[in-house]
Amino acid sequence: MMMTEGPDQYFEQQDMAIQLMLLENKSDELTDILVEALQDALDLLRDELATVH
Repeated sequence: MMMTEGPDQYFEQQDMAIQLMLLENKSDELTDILVEALQDALDLLRDELATVH
């Protein structure tokens, strides 16, 4: 059976990467990644809101 890489596998890999960072006590790097992701999400929402009005 051939396994294709889908959204579930992607999120599992992300979860494993986060767990590894926490185990390695790399909380500062993890915080930076999360802040950047949040900023990207807010930018996307702001752009979408601007196109609605």
